[in-house]
Amino acid sequence: MHAVESPARPANALPTGAGRTAARRTREPSGGGLRRGLAGARLRRLAARVGPGCSAVLLVVGVWQLVHLLGLSPVLPAPAAVLRELSAAWSAGTLGPGLLHSLGRCLAGFAASAAVGVPLGLLLHRFRFVRVPLAPTLSAFQSLPAAVLVPIAVICLGTSQAAVYLVVLLGAVPSVATGVLTALDQVPPLLVRAGRTMGATGAAGVRHVLLPAALPGVVAALRQGWAFGWRALMTAELMASTPLPGLGQVLDAGRRSGRLGPVLAAALVILAVGVVVETGVFGPVQRRVLRARGLPAANERR
Repeated sequence: MHAVESPARPANALPTGAGRTAARRTREPSGGGLRRGLAGARLRRLAARVGPGCSAVLLVVGVWQLVHLLGLSPVLPAPAAVLRELSAAWSAGTLGPGLLHSLGRCLAGFAASAAVGVPLGLLLHRFRFVRVPLAPTLSAFQSLPAAVLVPIAVICLGTSQAAVYLVVLLGAVPSVATGVLTALDQVPPLLVRAGRTMGATGAAGVRHVLLPAALPGVVAALRQGWAFGWRALMTAELMASTPLPGLGQVLDAGRRSGRLGPVLAAALVILAVGVVVETGVFGPVQRRVLRARGLPAANERR
Protein backbone atom coordinates (compact mmCIF):
# COMPACT_ATOMS: atom_id res chain seq x y z
CA MET A 1 0.00 0.00 0.00
CA HIS A 2 1.39 3.33 -1.02
CA ALA A 3 1.21 6.31 1.35
CA VAL A 4 -0.82 9.21 0.07
CA GLU A 5 1.45 12.19 -0.34
CA SER A 6 0.17 15.55 0.86
CA PRO A 7 0.57 18.48 -1.48
CA ALA A 8 3.82 20.31 -1.07
CA ARG A 9 3.74 23.61 0.84
CA PRO A 10 6.15 26.49 0.42
CA ALA A 11 9.10 26.46 2.73
CA ASN A 12 8.15 29.78 4.32
CA ALA A 13 4.47 28.81 4.91
CA LEU A 14 3.22 28.85 8.47
CA PRO A 15 1.49 25.86 10.01
CA THR A 16 -2.25 25.83 9.54
CA GLY A 17 -3.05 26.67 13.19
CA ALA A 18 -0.43 29.38 13.32
CA GLY A 19 -1.73 30.87 10.08
CA ARG A 20 -5.26 31.14 11.46
CA THR A 21 -3.95 32.69 14.68
CA ALA A 22 -1.89 35.26 12.77
CA ALA A 23 -4.82 36.14 10.51
CA ARG A 24 -7.08 36.53 13.54
CA ARG A 25 -4.54 38.83 15.16
CA THR A 26 -4.45 41.00 12.06
CA ARG A 27 -8.22 41.21 12.00
CA GLU A 28 -8.88 41.85 15.71
CA PRO A 29 -7.61 45.09 17.23
CA SER A 30 -5.63 44.92 20.41
CA GLY A 31 -7.10 46.03 23.74
CA GLY A 32 -5.00 49.19 23.77
CA GLY A 33 -6.04 50.11 20.23
CA LEU A 34 -9.70 49.59 21.07
CA ARG A 35 -9.43 51.80 24.15
CA ARG A 36 -7.66 54.48 22.14
CA GLY A 37 -10.37 54.33 19.49
CA LEU A 38 -13.14 54.70 22.09
CA ALA A 39 -11.30 57.58 23.76
CA GLY A 40 -10.88 59.28 20.39
CA ALA A 41 -14.58 58.85 19.61
CA ARG A 42 -15.53 60.37 22.98
CA LEU A 43 -13.22 63.32 22.37
CA ARG A 44 -14.72 63.88 18.93
CA ARG A 45 -18.26 63.82 20.35
CA LEU A 46 -17.23 66.23 23.12
CA ALA A 47 -15.61 68.55 20.59
CA ALA A 48 -18.74 68.44 18.43
CA ARG A 49 -20.86 69.47 21.42
CA VAL A 50 -18.56 72.04 23.00
CA GLY A 51 -16.82 73.38 19.90
CA PRO A 52 -19.61 75.58 18.50
CA GLY A 53 -20.33 77.14 21.90
CA CYS A 54 -16.65 77.85 22.56
CA SER A 55 -16.30 79.35 19.09
CA ALA A 56 -19.26 81.64 19.74
CA VAL A 57 -17.81 82.74 23.09
CA LEU A 58 -14.42 83.45 21.51
CA LEU A 59 -16.10 85.44 18.75
CA VAL A 60 -18.06 87.57 21.24
CA VAL A 61 -14.98 88.18 23.39
CA GLY A 62 -12.94 89.09 20.30
CA VAL A 63 -15.53 91.61 19.11
CA TRP A 64 -15.81 92.98 22.66
CA GLN A 65 -12.03 93.45 22.88
CA LEU A 66 -11.95 95.08 19.45
CA VAL A 67 -14.69 97.55 20.40
CA HIS A 68 -12.76 98.42 23.57
CA LEU A 69 -9.48 98.89 21.71
CA LEU A 70 -11.06 101.10 19.06
CA GLY A 71 -12.72 103.22 21.73
CA LEU A 72 -16.17 102.91 20.17
CA SER A 73 -17.76 102.90 23.63
CA PRO A 74 -16.09 105.03 26.31
CA VAL A 75 -17.77 103.16 29.19
CA LEU A 76 -17.16 99.61 27.97
CA PRO A 77 -14.34 97.96 29.95
CA ALA A 78 -12.00 95.33 28.55
CA PRO A 79 -12.83 91.63 29.08
CA ALA A 80 -9.81 91.33 31.36
CA ALA A 81 -11.13 94.15 33.55
CA VAL A 82 -14.49 92.36 33.93
CA LEU A 83 -12.67 89.18 34.94
CA ARG A 84 -10.80 91.18 37.58
CA GLU A 85 -14.15 92.49 38.85
CA LEU A 86 -15.38 88.91 39.10
CA SER A 87 -12.29 87.88 41.03
CA ALA A 88 -12.60 90.87 43.37
CA ALA A 89 -16.29 90.18 44.04
CA TRP A 90 -15.53 86.54 44.78
CA SER A 91 -12.65 87.44 47.11
CA ALA A 92 -14.83 90.01 48.90
CA GLY A 93 -17.40 87.32 49.66
CA THR A 94 -20.32 88.96 47.83
CA LEU A 95 -20.50 86.87 44.67
CA GLY A 96 -20.41 83.34 46.13
CA PRO A 97 -23.18 83.72 48.75
CA GLY A 98 -25.32 85.71 46.30
CA LEU A 99 -24.98 82.96 43.72
CA LEU A 100 -25.93 80.26 46.23
CA HIS A 101 -28.95 82.19 47.48
CA SER A 102 -30.22 82.83 43.95
CA LEU A 103 -29.74 79.20 42.93
CA GLY A 104 -31.56 78.03 46.06
CA ARG A 105 -34.50 80.33 45.39
CA CYS A 106 -34.71 79.32 41.74
CA LEU A 107 -34.54 75.60 42.55
CA ALA A 108 -37.31 75.94 45.15
CA GLY A 109 -39.42 78.07 42.80
CA PHE A 110 -38.82 75.69 39.89
CA ALA A 111 -39.82 72.64 41.97
CA ALA A 112 -43.03 74.41 43.02
CA SER A 113 -43.68 75.49 39.42
CA ALA A 114 -43.26 71.91 38.17
CA ALA A 115 -45.51 70.59 40.95
CA VAL A 116 -48.23 73.05 39.87
CA GLY A 117 -47.64 73.28 36.12
CA VAL A 118 -47.52 69.57 35.20
CA PRO A 119 -50.86 68.67 36.91
CA LEU A 120 -52.38 71.85 35.50
CA GLY A 121 -51.37 70.81 31.98
CA LEU A 122 -52.89 67.36 32.57
CA LEU A 123 -56.08 68.99 33.85
CA LEU A 124 -56.33 71.24 30.79
CA HIS A 125 -55.82 68.26 28.49
CA ARG A 126 -58.36 66.11 30.32
CA PHE A 127 -61.26 68.50 30.81
CA ARG A 128 -62.43 70.76 28.02
CA PHE A 129 -64.53 73.01 30.26
CA VAL A 130 -61.31 73.92 32.13
CA ARG A 131 -59.23 74.26 28.98
CA VAL A 132 -61.50 76.67 27.12
CA PRO A 133 -61.15 79.58 29.60
CA LEU A 134 -57.70 78.82 31.08
CA ALA A 135 -55.53 77.84 28.10
CA PRO A 136 -55.73 81.24 26.32
CA THR A 137 -55.20 83.00 29.65
CA LEU A 138 -52.05 81.00 30.35
CA SER A 139 -50.73 81.67 26.84
CA ALA A 140 -51.31 85.40 27.27
CA PHE A 141 -49.81 85.33 30.77
CA GLN A 142 -46.72 83.58 29.39
CA SER A 143 -45.99 86.57 27.15
CA LEU A 144 -46.22 89.00 30.08
CA PRO A 145 -42.81 90.45 31.00
CA ALA A 146 -41.48 89.58 34.45
CA ALA A 147 -41.00 93.29 35.16
CA VAL A 148 -44.79 93.66 35.19
CA LEU A 149 -45.14 90.90 37.79
CA VAL A 150 -42.76 92.48 40.31
CA PRO A 151 -45.01 95.42 41.35
CA ILE A 152 -47.96 93.04 41.70
CA ALA A 153 -45.97 90.73 43.97
CA VAL A 154 -44.52 93.59 46.03
CA ILE A 155 -47.93 95.20 46.56
CA CYS A 156 -49.47 91.87 47.57
CA LEU A 157 -46.65 90.49 49.74
CA GLY A 158 -44.30 93.40 50.40
CA THR A 159 -40.55 93.41 49.83
CA SER A 160 -40.05 89.91 51.13
CA GLN A 161 -38.77 86.58 49.90
CA ALA A 162 -42.37 85.46 49.34
CA ALA A 163 -42.75 88.20 46.72
CA VAL A 164 -39.68 86.86 44.89
CA TYR A 165 -41.09 83.33 44.93
CA LEU A 166 -44.43 84.60 43.64
CA VAL A 167 -42.72 86.24 40.66
CA VAL A 168 -40.90 82.99 39.88
CA LEU A 169 -44.15 81.01 40.07
CA LEU A 170 -46.05 83.47 37.91
CA GLY A 171 -43.23 83.41 35.38
CA ALA A 172 -42.68 79.64 35.22
CA VAL A 173 -46.06 77.97 35.84
CA PRO A 174 -47.76 79.23 32.62
CA SER A 175 -44.77 78.08 30.57
CA VAL A 176 -44.70 74.61 32.14
CA ALA A 177 -48.47 74.10 31.92
CA THR A 178 -48.65 75.27 28.29
CA GLY A 179 -45.71 73.08 27.29
CA VAL A 180 -47.17 70.01 29.01
CA LEU A 181 -50.53 70.63 27.36
CA THR A 182 -48.88 70.84 23.93
CA ALA A 183 -46.92 67.63 24.57
CA LEU A 184 -50.07 65.76 25.63
CA ASP A 185 -52.00 67.02 22.60
CA GLN A 186 -49.30 65.57 20.33
CA VAL A 187 -49.62 62.00 21.68
CA PRO A 188 -50.99 59.80 18.86
CA PRO A 189 -54.62 58.82 19.59
CA LEU A 190 -53.79 55.26 18.49
CA LEU A 191 -51.59 54.82 21.57
CA VAL A 192 -54.37 56.02 23.87
CA ARG A 193 -56.90 53.67 22.23
CA ALA A 194 -54.45 50.76 22.46
CA GLY A 195 -53.95 51.49 26.15
CA ARG A 196 -57.68 51.55 26.76
CA THR A 197 -58.04 48.23 24.96
CA MET A 198 -55.52 46.72 27.36
CA GLY A 199 -57.30 48.17 30.39
CA ALA A 200 -55.21 51.32 30.94
CA THR A 201 -57.98 53.81 31.62
CA GLY A 202 -58.27 56.76 33.98
CA ALA A 203 -55.25 57.34 36.18
CA ALA A 204 -53.62 54.13 34.93
CA GLY A 205 -53.85 55.38 31.34
CA VAL A 206 -52.27 58.69 32.31
CA ARG A 207 -49.46 56.97 34.20
CA HIS A 208 -48.66 54.13 31.80
CA VAL A 209 -49.60 55.55 28.39
CA LEU A 210 -50.12 59.30 28.23
CA LEU A 211 -47.20 60.61 30.30
CA PRO A 212 -44.58 58.16 28.94
CA ALA A 213 -45.62 58.99 25.36
CA ALA A 214 -45.44 62.74 26.08
CA LEU A 215 -42.24 62.58 28.16
CA PRO A 216 -39.92 64.30 25.60
CA GLY A 217 -42.34 67.22 25.41
CA VAL A 218 -42.72 67.33 29.19
CA VAL A 219 -38.94 67.55 29.58
CA ALA A 220 -38.86 70.37 27.03
CA ALA A 221 -41.63 72.15 28.97
CA LEU A 222 -39.66 71.87 32.22
CA ARG A 223 -36.57 73.14 30.44
CA GLN A 224 -38.46 76.18 29.22
CA GLY A 225 -40.00 76.66 32.66
CA TRP A 226 -36.54 76.78 34.24
CA ALA A 227 -35.43 79.47 31.77
CA PHE A 228 -38.55 81.57 32.44
CA GLY A 229 -38.16 81.12 36.20
CA TRP A 230 -34.47 82.08 36.18
CA ARG A 231 -35.15 85.27 34.24
CA ALA A 232 -38.11 86.12 36.45
CA LEU A 233 -35.99 85.59 39.57
CA MET A 234 -33.27 87.93 38.36
CA THR A 235 -35.87 90.57 37.52
CA ALA A 236 -37.48 90.19 40.95
CA GLU A 237 -34.19 90.41 42.84
CA LEU A 238 -33.19 93.47 40.84
CA MET A 239 -36.47 95.39 41.02
CA ALA A 240 -38.05 94.32 44.30
CA SER A 241 -35.44 96.18 46.42
CA THR A 242 -35.41 93.33 48.92
CA PRO A 243 -32.66 93.15 51.54
CA LEU A 244 -32.10 89.49 50.60
CA PRO A 245 -28.66 88.51 49.23
CA GLY A 246 -28.60 87.31 45.64
CA LEU A 247 -27.20 87.94 42.18
CA GLY A 248 -29.86 90.57 41.61
CA GLN A 249 -28.55 92.50 44.59
CA VAL A 250 -24.99 92.23 43.21
CA LEU A 251 -26.28 93.52 39.87
CA ASP A 252 -28.13 96.39 41.55
CA ALA A 253 -25.03 97.33 43.56
CA GLY A 254 -23.06 97.59 40.33
CA ARG A 255 -25.80 99.76 38.80
CA ARG A 256 -25.78 102.10 41.78
CA SER A 257 -22.00 102.43 41.58
CA GLY A 258 -22.31 103.82 38.05
CA ARG A 259 -19.62 101.47 36.71
CA LEU A 260 -20.26 99.04 33.88
CA GLY A 261 -17.59 96.53 34.97
CA PRO A 262 -19.43 95.11 38.04
CA VAL A 263 -22.71 95.05 36.11
CA LEU A 264 -21.15 93.03 33.28
CA ALA A 265 -19.46 90.73 35.79
CA ALA A 266 -22.78 89.92 37.46
CA ALA A 267 -24.46 89.53 34.06
CA LEU A 268 -21.76 87.04 32.98
CA VAL A 269 -22.37 84.94 36.10
CA ILE A 270 -26.13 84.96 35.46
CA LEU A 271 -25.55 83.94 31.84
CA ALA A 272 -23.06 81.24 32.83
CA VAL A 273 -25.53 79.68 35.30
CA GLY A 274 -28.20 79.54 32.60
CA VAL A 275 -25.83 77.93 30.11
CA VAL A 276 -24.52 75.37 32.62
CA VAL A 277 -28.02 74.29 33.67
CA GLU A 278 -29.20 74.10 30.06
CA THR A 279 -26.24 72.10 28.74
CA GLY A 280 -25.27 70.16 31.86
CA VAL A 281 -28.68 69.19 33.28
CA PHE A 282 -31.53 69.47 30.79
CA GLY A 283 -29.46 68.67 27.71
CA PRO A 284 -28.31 65.18 28.85
CA VAL A 285 -31.76 64.36 30.26
CA GLN A 286 -33.46 65.29 27.00
CA ARG A 287 -30.93 63.31 24.92
CA ARG A 288 -31.42 60.23 27.10
CA VAL A 289 -35.20 60.45 26.83
CA LEU A 290 -35.01 60.82 23.05
CA ARG A 291 -32.54 57.94 22.65
CA ALA A 292 -34.75 55.69 24.77
CA ARG A 293 -37.45 56.23 22.15
CA GLY A 294 -35.14 55.76 19.18
CA LEU A 295 -35.14 59.46 18.33
CA PRO A 296 -31.91 61.36 17.65
CA ALA A 297 -31.15 64.52 19.55
CA ALA A 298 -31.02 67.79 17.65
CA ASN A 299 -27.20 67.88 17.65
CA GLU A 300 -26.98 64.26 16.43
CA ARG A 301 -29.13 64.68 13.30
CA ARG A 302 -27.51 64.65 9.91
